[in-house]
Amino acid sequence: MEPRDLDKVARGELKTLSKENADWVAKHLVMAGRLIEEEPEEAHKHALSAGRRAGRIGVVRETIAITAYTVGDYALTLRELRTYRRITGRDDQLPLMVDSERGLGRPERALELGRSVDVSTLAPAVRVSLAIAMSGARLDLGQPDAALGELEIPQLDRRRAFEYSPALFDAYATVLEDLGRERDADEWRTLAERADAALEAHHGDDDRETVEVVEEELELDESWDAEDESVPLEEPVADDVPETDEAPASDEEPVPADDEAAADTDTDTDTDTDTDTDTDTDTDAEPEHRG
Repeated sequence: MEPRDLDKVARGELKTLSKENADWVAKHLVMAGRLIEEEPEEAHKHALSAGRRAGRIGVVRETIAITAYTVGDYALTLRELRTYRRITGRDDQLPLMVDSERGLGRPERALELGRSVDVSTLAPAVRVSLAIAMSGARLDLGQPDAALGELEIPQLDRRRAFEYSPALFDAYATVLEDLGRERDADEWRTLAERADAALEAHHGDDDRETVEVVEEELELDESWDAEDESVPLEEPVADDVPETDEAPASDEEPVPADDEAAADTDTDTDTDTDTDTDTDTDTDAEPEHRG
């Protein structure tokens, strides 16, 4: 396993560190990515280790937040993602923030947070994830009709399948079930399964030719990203797509911290009064974490 196994964009963020420290942090981020599905607790430990050396790097704070979410520490997820937004100015993890507010039992604050950003500025996949999180918050409040409305976005297209389509279709079916519309729910559940199968076939066979992408203009959705890759749901899909990146591995051996990385650990306080303080200091000790 080499530091170069880390995603190219993430490696670019580590260039502000010394090479020795950047390599050490990269290995921990790689391991966090490899372990997050099978061993989320171990993945979280690797993310925290990276944070000790590179607390002011956006991708590091993002990784800590994502691993914290997988182990159910929603308060830490929120604190880390607030810091991530301050560092990067990006809103791509807004859906996770909204869902973390739900995890803390605060659906009203989840909705308020979701409405704080102009959705037209978000990528289609992020818009879909946000719609699903907002719909869940509406269900938490006992508002199924409003929950259905949150999901009725231009990306809810039953004719084409994008990577986000199965989750969106399935969420739509779930709300329809809550509304007692069983027949409609079954129809959308079937569409979700068909979309998932089409996408799996589209990505799963390296020997197949590239699938033809169907594109059409949607006059009512100016924000639609026509460059997004999709597969039609009208016919079976038996084609191929470019290979996906392999997830990397890691090395637990620490190296001495350099001067630049020695000042980075973020301690935020999350309370019900929305107070969020942020203090960045680096220590050699593992940050205290309470699940």
